Amino acid sequence: MKIAIMGAGPSGLFLAILLKQGLQSADIRVYEQNPRDATFGFGVVLADTGLANLQAAAPDVCRKLIQAMRFSGKHTVATRDHPIVIQRPGQGGGAIPRIALLSILQEQAEALGIDVAYDSRCTAYDHLDADLIVGADGVNSHLRESHLAAFAASRYYLSNHFAWYGVGKAFPNPALVFRKYRGGYFVAHYYPYSENMSTFVAECDHRSWQELGMETMSEEARKSLFEEIYAPELDGHALVSNNSSWRQFPVVRAENWYVGNKVLVGDALNSAHFSIGSGTRIAMEDSIALAHALQACPGDLQAALQRYVRSRKPQKQKLIRASEASFNWYENVRQWMDTYTPYEFVLSFMTRTGRVDAARLRKQYPELVRQFAEAGIGGNGELPA
Repeated sequence: MKIAIMGAGPSGLFLAILLKQGLQSADIRVYEQNPRDATFGFGVVLADTGLANLQAAAPDVCRKLIQAMRFSGKHTVATRDHPIVIQRPGQGGGAIPRIALLSILQEQAEALGIDVAYDSRCTAYDHLDADLIVGADGVNSHLRESHLAAFAASRYYLSNHFAWYGVGKAFPNPALVFRKYRGGYFVAHYYPYSENMSTFVAECDHRSWQELGMETMSEEARKSLFEEIYAPELDGHALVSNNSSWRQFPVVRAENWYVGNKVLVGDALNSAHFSIGSGTRIAMEDSIALAHALQACPGDLQAALQRYVRSRKPQKQKLIRASEASFNWYENVRQWMDTYTPYEFVLSFMTRTGRVDAARLRKQYPELVRQFAEAGIGGNGELPA
């Protein structure tokens, strides 16, 4: 079986590795439009539940990833300059430099003899010598866009504006800082991913973007503005750019997961908002499901693709619904920042996706629930559902 994978990001490389391990006779070629050593972004996070799934699928690879990760069981949420530290259940998510994640996957792919063609963009899909073509090429997937009607794919953009930066400071733990500044409403999402670096995602609502004139600012001026707003947290450190352009999040949805011999995974299929911190994990779990389906149906591609959708879609839909609930909460962040006290705000934040209810809060976040009670939330012993 000849398999062509578009994109040598985490999901594409992980899929190639899983397929080579499970279907050793498969002829696998990965196409990547960027150079081998190119990486955009800084650190990525893989949640502990996601790591368990990755470990079950590829224990040797996952062990190397865990060794390169930085874990934190705490998360800080601050509004009105009132930081509230949340103790997470378990060890929390593992942050890893994106370049380290890719390097581990690249090395494993090479060890298995997988052909990865860098600086190579394949576009003539209908003439490609392949039994299966996989779109693991991200939110701007060329494979999806070139068969837009067949995949029944749509795209729209959220109103908030954001940019990814790095900072040469390892914050003590991941944090979200919501701050009003000069009449604007801003968010900083940051987390450490190495001994001396952190990812720093800057965000503002559209009204702030307009009223503070950010639309006409240079990229450097926007960066300087956030350095000014978050000076207390940055402590003299400058934000670091790496393709750090300001944009609005594209919500991509493909109704059809596969068309003929073409199939999508990860953000090429459904984009997951960065506020749930699971985009890379979700994409890699798509790869696990596709690899398992292909291994379970040797010689019957259509049966394998049907199995992929049947086995993966229910869980993927839950995650995408959580992503949508989360980004809708952020789209209305001005309202929450104006309305809620710090503890009310954190309760709203924690329950925004609908996946955390009162029972789960009590079980997994007992210290936070105690603080809620002290703040007068759920004074009768009941938290909002």
